[in-house]
Amino acid sequence: MDPGSGGARAAAGADESEVRAAERHFARLLGEFRRGAVLVPLDAQGSLWTADSGGVRWICAFSDEHALARFAYARGEAGREWPYRTVFGARLLDVMVPMLPGPAGVALDAGSADGVLFPPVRGVVPDAVAVDLGGMG
Repeated sequence: MDPGSGGARAAAGADESEVRAAERHFARLLGEFRRGAVLVPLDAQGSLWTADSGGVRWICAFSDEHALARFAYARGEAGREWPYRTVFGARLLDVMVPMLPGPAGVALDAGSADGVLFPPVRGVVPDAVAVDLGGMG
């Protein structure tokens, strides 16, 4: 028996437990987001403000006015007015994301250390608009 095989199994078990812990943490964040209200800036046409990155359209949402102000400041746009709507996270994921063309998700508190992405995958957005990960977990 290879003396290193036990260590490899232990490392794999640690990796699996870390993955499970990360999945639980994300599930808690997702649940809190779905139940809570967030601020979504409006663009010049009065639509929800989005940004495209990596082939995904992201609805930009903020946990509170301070988070939105930090984002505006980081963009060098703190001096302008940032109109916004207050929307429940569940409504963004279940109603607004499916209305957007192509893959879409929600970026919460973009640009901050506490920012979270809710990507267009099963379990986050409706299955009909979820991106197929091709068998990836």
